[in-house]
Amino acid sequence: MTLHSSDQTPENSRPDRCDDDSRLSRTLVWVGVGIGVAGLGAAIAYTIVRTVLSARRSPEDPTSRRIQQLIDEANSLLKTLDEQRSSA
Repeated sequence: MTLHSSDQTPENSRPDRCDDDSRLSRTLVWVGVGIGVAGLGAAIAYTIVRTVLSARRSPEDPTSRRIQQLIDEANSLLKTLDEQRSSA
């Protein structure tokens, strides 16, 4: 006995399932694209804000310059201390 297309039960027919899989795949692709676009937008916004804030801070500010000198000196002292610990 051979099965004809009219003899198939709904469980055996696959077109609906393929359509669902296809829709799910397309939905996942669009969700991925949306996340990528949102991430790119966030990265661009972060870069712009960081650039604007850096431009607003004047490099000629004596207080900022002194703070940076103190930070550099502290880093140098920490490096020397680490070297002394390593050699001891």
